Amino acid sequence: MTPYPARLLACATTAALLLAACQSPADHLAKADQAAYAIVSAKRADLARDAERFSIEPRADSLRLRLLGGTGVAEELSLVECLAIADETNRQWQDRRESLYLQALDLALERWRFGWIPEGGGAAELDGDGDGADTATGSLGLELSKVLGSGALLLADLGLSLTRDLSTGDAWTTTGDFGFSLTQPLLRGFGSAITLEPLTQAERDVVYAARDYERFRRTLAVQVADRYYRILQQADEFDNERTNYENLMKLRERNEGLAQAGRLSDIQVNQALQDELRAESRVLQAEQRLAGLLDDFKVFLGLPVHCALSIDRAELARLAERGIDDLPITEETAVRFALAERLDLANLRGAIEDAERAVRIAVDDLRMGIDVIASGGGTSEDDQPLKFQDGGIDWALTLDIDFALDRRPQRNAFRAALIALQAAGRAREQLEDQITADLRDLLRTLVQLRAELEIQTNSVGLAERRVESTRLNFDAGRAETRDLLEAQEALVTAQNAATRARIDYELARLALFRDLEALRVEEGRYDVDDEFAARLERIDPAPAPEPAQVPQP
Repeated sequence: MTPYPARLLACATTAALLLAACQSPADHLAKADQAAYAIVSAKRADLARDAERFSIEPRADSLRLRLLGGTGVAEELSLVECLAIADETNRQWQDRRESLYLQALDLALERWRFGWIPEGGGAAELDGDGDGADTATGSLGLELSKVLGSGALLLADLGLSLTRDLSTGDAWTTTGDFGFSLTQPLLRGFGSAITLEPLTQAERDVVYAARDYERFRRTLAVQVADRYYRILQQADEFDNERTNYENLMKLRERNEGLAQAGRLSDIQVNQALQDELRAESRVLQAEQRLAGLLDDFKVFLGLPVHCALSIDRAELARLAERGIDDLPITEETAVRFALAERLDLANLRGAIEDAERAVRIAVDDLRMGIDVIASGGGTSEDDQPLKFQDGGIDWALTLDIDFALDRRPQRNAFRAALIALQAAGRAREQLEDQITADLRDLLRTLVQLRAELEIQTNSVGLAERRVESTRLNFDAGRAETRDLLEAQEALVTAQNAATRARIDYELARLALFRDLEALRVEEGRYDVDDEFAARLERIDPAPAPEPAQVPQP
């Protein structure tokens, strides 16, 4: 009969292996989430204040699901609420979250590859012939491997075998065996810089992905604001056109009454009627454009197109009440700040460092290979699986040399790495130039839009006074119908232009802070970073600048 210690060892080993192998899919998923979320949180800590608030799981109570379930949106949505909806249901946002998660999962895998990696297995076999079974065998094995920082690969294995001769009825025979090997590169592949490169690159890739994610959030916030404000603009235009149409109807009815009394010619009646019909057409067109913008906005947010969605018209009034602030930054400071803070530019600078490391690895791959391999192993006595005799342990020391006589693939890879390094440098230079050009254009646009807004605001006031004056003169018989129609048309044009200028200015202002990497997006809201002034002071410690002037070409 098999000795008790041997049976105990076999049972314990089998139980441990079975326990490790019997994890449910949910257990594996939970561990994957734990590893990936921890990495994402750590990498985003310096980029976002809501780094802990990250999940790829769709919310069970998202607005889309509520709408599909028959629960509508009762209130008018503010811009911040629309941004929160985009956080929940925008498909691009979800794609970016999943991309960052998968990048973190890749890093978790690379970290695992440089730790102790266990593997285990077992087998059972029954041999015999036509007369019956002769021999029963079973085996269990456990292997550990680890890549060391020097480039060495360490392997160790431990096995347990059980054999029984069924033809004689003998008891089970238990034996143990072990083995190990250590492979250490001495030339090609030696050192942590070469060995740990996959882990280094994986760590940096997650940083790049986190920066891309934060950059995307800020860009998407501006896109939400753009679509939201364009709907407000179109709604305001619709209101203006409808008011104009109603005023023209009243004017036409008045003219018809005067014409019937013989106090006005049919020409002026027809003039009012023609403008009324034209205004009615514009109302229908404005209403159609507004409905189209709302549908596009629902698709953009990830909401069902058939749902009822209304936005808060008071947002436009609040935007007007805020007024126009002086630009907080000059062109020179803006460029310096953006070149120091832009996340996409930081990624390209990191890509240059990656390319430099790739060149060093390609150079290492051109060298000859010299590896030292130390190995050994042994088998225990029968029924004593943990007892190994000195004479039963074998070992070997091997020197493996690769003279690298033909390194044509490695030579080509080296040249490709050098080209990639040069391309990375050009990409960084191009983005730096593009950032500079974009900021100059944005600052010019902001100055122009600020002047345009002041002009259009004054134009609205002038147009309102003109309408009032013309109406009084028309009532007194000192003005023609055409004069009143032209004044009314000028008022509608000025009102629409003023709204457009105000929204254009606000969107350009948001785009400036986005391109300065000074826009914070967190927990369904966005605003200019409250640390912007301090960050600006670190870049440009000079006194506060005067309002920005139009950059000279």
